[in-house]
Amino acid sequence: MRYLPLAEADRQAMLRAIGATSVEDLFVDVPESARLPGKVEGLADHATEMAVERQLGALARQNLVAGEVPFFLGCGAYKHHIPSSVDHLIQRGEFLTSYTPYQPEIAQGTLQALFEFQTQVARLYGCDVANASMYDGSTACWEAIVMARRITKRGKAILSAGLHPHYVSVAQTMARFTGDRLDVALPELTAGAPGDDMERLLAGIDGDTSAVVVQYPNILGHVTDLSELAEQAHAAGALLIAVVTEPVALGLVRSPGEMGADIVVGEGQAIGVGLNFGGPYVGLFACKEKFVRQMPGRLCGETVDADGNRGFVLTLSTREQHIRREKATSNICTNSGLCALAFSIHMTLLGEKGLRQLAELNHAKAVAAADRLAHVPGVELVSGAFFNEFTLRLPSEARPVVRAMADRGVLGGVSLGRLYPGVDALANGLVVAVTETVTNEDVEALARALEECLMEGAGA
Repeated sequence: MRYLPLAEADRQAMLRAIGATSVEDLFVDVPESARLPGKVEGLADHATEMAVERQLGALARQNLVAGEVPFFLGCGAYKHHIPSSVDHLIQRGEFLTSYTPYQPEIAQGTLQALFEFQTQVARLYGCDVANASMYDGSTACWEAIVMARRITKRGKAILSAGLHPHYVSVAQTMARFTGDRLDVALPELTAGAPGDDMERLLAGIDGDTSAVVVQYPNILGHVTDLSELAEQAHAAGALLIAVVTEPVALGLVRSPGEMGADIVVGEGQAIGVGLNFGGPYVGLFACKEKFVRQMPGRLCGETVDADGNRGFVLTLSTREQHIRREKATSNICTNSGLCALAFSIHMTLLGEKGLRQLAELNHAKAVAAADRLAHVPGVELVSGAFFNEFTLRLPSEARPVVRAMADRGVLGGVSLGRLYPGVDALANGLVVAVTETVTNEDVEALARALEECLMEGAGA
């Protein structure tokens, strides 16, 4: 039986209330070229449940499964081994059904888990305080930019060329509605330091700059010392925002907070969450204590009750669901509670020593893989200092090569042509991520597939 709660008169009343003449008006921001002209080809109007299951299963079998083929994709989403205990624990009823502490004082277990999560994120990022998670890394990045505007009363942010283009796109979309000015640039495949535009960033800081936003390691895998950038930003009254898309790196490299970053944000997916076809993920957000009241989202705190017993409270809750919209520091953030719990459980299982060992293993495997791939004829390693992700320059366009390797059962990396369509200077770039899940046999399979595809002229 179909359930249609709204009649046509109801729809027309709602359209009039928002000033729209038709449902199509709701999609004016979607380009015509991105819309389907009619029904999806090959999709039936109706089918039985068994028929749908059979069809979806057939479609799923066309995918290359990350755990079954050599896998080198990265660029903001990473395949790490997640202990089975993480999934087991987050599915306990008291965690799985609680979701979010709208009545915080009666959700002591949830608040304590979030308190521990905040502590872990703050220590990982080298900051004084962290909030109780956000949607994902890209929206956390934008929240940091508008937070910097509130603090400095300025409206220009300088975005590093090494910032993930999807993060840049989210910021540009939101800035259309806030009036923030974003100074952006494209990365260059400069040998030794790809995507590092430190000179541009330093030269661009002025009295109108609210923040400088830099990714660490950047989209091409390069690791840069942020200390000088932090000093120059502070001298001009601006903030330094660091974005970390691979948190495992912080088990080995200096944290952004140690180098002077005022706000550190990023994606926590790599620890505990898994790839999950692109989501749900978990945004991490931390800052210096003096900025805590401008921080978006929620903050759990520890206290004592009337009897002196330890307890947890929602110390700050500055999102629009809790306070008046015009007073909220954020209108798009939320607490990704279950993903934050998964992150925290995995981090607890690793411990400080385990995280360091995991990071060292990632780096060692990446160095060995980079050395092997650099010996493939025509391939140039352009990355200098990197963690577990590096960039190669191929002798031809990378996108066809990636597709040809996939046909051979190897997911060989992310082509820069996919991230920066239409930018010829980046078309030959290939970003390769190597985690602890990669074996020596996987690296050899990638090297062979890459050499074969280049010999066959896949990118010509």
